[in-house]
Amino acid sequence: MPNWPPDPNKRPDNSANQPVSMQQPSPPSGQEWRVIENTLMASVVEQRRARRWSIFFKLLTFGYLLMLFLILGRGCTSKAPTGLDGVDTSQPHLAVVELQGVISNDDVANAYDVNEALTRAFENPNSKAVALDVNSPGGSPVQSDEIWQTMMDLRQEYPDKKLYAVIGDIGASGAYYIASAADEIYVNPSSLVGSIGVIMPSYNVEGLMDKVGVEDRTITAGEYKDILSLTRPLTDYEEAHVKNVLANTHQHFINAVKEGRGDRLKNPEQNKLFSGLFWTGEQSIELGLADKKGSIASLEKQLELDDIVNYSPRDPFQSLMDRFAIKLGAGIGSSVSLDILPEEEGNAKMR
Repeated sequence: MPNWPPDPNKRPDNSANQPVSMQQPSPPSGQEWRVIENTLMASVVEQRRARRWSIFFKLLTFGYLLMLFLILGRGCTSKAPTGLDGVDTSQPHLAVVELQGVISNDDVANAYDVNEALTRAFENPNSKAVALDVNSPGGSPVQSDEIWQTMMDLRQEYPDKKLYAVIGDIGASGAYYIASAADEIYVNPSSLVGSIGVIMPSYNVEGLMDKVGVEDRTITAGEYKDILSLTRPLTDYEEAHVKNVLANTHQHFINAVKEGRGDRLKNPEQNKLFSGLFWTGEQSIELGLADKKGSIASLEKQLELDDIVNYSPRDPFQSLMDRFAIKLGAGIGSSVSLDILPEEEGNAKMR
C-alpha cells in the first residue's frame, strides 16, 4: 500500500466516478417555475381570504354586541319614544298622526300610542290642525273605539283646532270607524272606504280530521265553552248567540259612524252603507262617507302651512335598524351588475 497513510492535504480526484445524484442540481425549468409561482399565489390568496373572513366575523360580533347593547338600553329606559326628538315644533305646522296597518294592541296602530300622539298634537299651540294619516284595513273593535272616543273628546276640548282624517290606499272596517270621528275625511279617488261590519271567522275541520284519523279529546267545564271549536259544527242556539254578539258589536260601529258623520250620510239604509260593503274614494264622497278628494300634501297647501310635523311615536332602535337595512340593501344592489348583450347595449329597458 504505497499511498498509505493518505496525505491529508491531497484532494481526491474522483469527480469522474461521482454519482449523478450528487452532482450540482440544474436550475428549475420554465414549467417548474410556473408551478412554484402558482403554489405561492394560491397561498397568498388563501391568506387574504382567511383575513377577510376574520374581519367579517369580527364586524359581525361587534354588530351583535351593539344590537344587544341597544336592546338592553331601550328596555332600561322609562321614557316612551315620541318621535319628536330634534324636531322643531315652535313654528306653525300641520300635525300628522299615522294609523298604519292592522289595528291591534300588539301592532303599531294601537290605541295607546295613537291616542298619545293625538293628545300631543292637540296640546301643541303651534299645530294649527291635526291630520290622521289612515292606511289600514281595520282590526280590533276595542282599539278602534278607544281611538274614536279620544278623537271625539279632543275635538270637544279643542273646538278651534280641526281634525282631519286622510285615507290613503285603504280605510276600511275599524279604520273607517276611527276616521268617522274626524271633522272631515279626505280620500283619494281610488281609496277603498267603508266595510262597516263585523266578522268572526270560523271553520269546521271535523271531516278532515276523520279522514286523517285524528280524534278530538277536548275537555270543558261549561256547556258552551267550546262553542267555536274547529272539530264540531255549531248548534242552532250557538249560531244564534254568536250572531247576536256580532250584531251588538255592529250596532256600536253603526252608532259611532252616525254620530261622527251625522246628516252627511246619504240614505244609509237604501245605499246599504252599514252592510259591510266597501266603495272607492270617489263613490264614498257621493255616499257621504267622505267629504273631499285630497292628501296630506294638498291639505297642507289648503291650510297655507309650510311645515308638517309627524307626531307618531318612533322607536329609535327600529329607525336605526331600518336605516341599516336600507344601506345594506343599497350596498348589495350596487354590487350586482346587469349584463347587457352587446347587440342590445344602449337599448336596455324595463319590461
